[in-house]
Amino acid sequence: MNILVTGGAGYIGSHTLVELYKAGHTAVVVDNLCNSNPESLRRVEAILNDEIGNSNPTDIKFKIPFYRTDIRDREGLEHLFAEHRFDACIHFAGLKAVGESVQKPWEYYENNISGTLVLLDVMRRHCCKNIIFSSSATVYGDPAEIPITERCSKGLCTNPYGWTKSMLEQVLVDIQKADPEWNVVLLRYFNPVGAHPSGRIGENPNGIPNNLMPYITQVAVGKRPQLGIFGNDYPTPDGTGVRDFIHVVDLAAAHVAALQCFAPDFEYRNANFIYNIGTGNGYSVLDMVNAFVRVNGVPVPYTIMPRRPGDIATCYCDPSKAKTELGWRAKFGIEDMVRDSWRWQRQNPEGYPDGDGL
Repeated sequence: MNILVTGGAGYIGSHTLVELYKAGHTAVVVDNLCNSNPESLRRVEAILNDEIGNSNPTDIKFKIPFYRTDIRDREGLEHLFAEHRFDACIHFAGLKAVGESVQKPWEYYENNISGTLVLLDVMRRHCCKNIIFSSSATVYGDPAEIPITERCSKGLCTNPYGWTKSMLEQVLVDIQKADPEWNVVLLRYFNPVGAHPSGRIGENPNGIPNNLMPYITQVAVGKRPQLGIFGNDYPTPDGTGVRDFIHVVDLAAAHVAALQCFAPDFEYRNANFIYNIGTGNGYSVLDMVNAFVRVNGVPVPYTIMPRRPGDIATCYCDPSKAKTELGWRAKFGIEDMVRDSWRWQRQNPEGYPDGDGL
């Protein structure tokens, strides 16, 4: 299949490109680079040349087509679809910082929702009606049950970022109901961490990290003095929040597995294509810190801070539906997550170098 990957230069997008090509698919990337770096795509090509190309006597050279285009740019997307035929779209593009979304709600609603509506309209005009949507466990709000299953009702989101995911899920469901030619897969991610085992690509946040693992690695490499842990009085084994952390390579592989939903003979053709993508294991913040120190032998000083508004005590999923219907399950454990995160940060202490575009 030839896949349009929006936001393909980002953290999850770049890792998904590797898994797509390894599985025999091809891809075209569209990204406005507002929160990503073109160097990630060069490194994806290098990984593919090493892992696939050099095993072939003809020494295949991978070059992933890239368009620096915003998904709100209708003319740019029309030009893209005029040049390529796509079997499906994997839609990552969107603003994604929870804290920033509280400060800039208009920007998040305008970018994430308006951009997706433009994308969907251009897709249907060009008869591409298969989409995998990058959703989030945030749509569950404060979940009614733990572990969370796909039967769990969506809850009240605590920030504009979460609401954009929840709203766009509803948009996609309504479009599919109105036009059964559409095939919509909603992948609800839990907490992606880690990096490609080569250390060539990984999470490259702009400014102060919003997520736990890049903050840990930046403390470990000396970029930040200490980690702040928000709350140690939750009703959890060690008092810190418990989350379902998943290795980004496992998450990337889930997107490849989800492509089978578009096959006419897919066994679960009439099923609701909503899948929790996590390990099914809950690790606390201190579990992650202690595992990082133990596996990598690097100290991570931290201080306990007050709880953040909107944080919940425990959030992890039951991923059995994805295993049953897609044949997918997470393969990497907590030690792989912290080891690969540190390898990426150690080899790239300043993240990706500034690039000159593609």
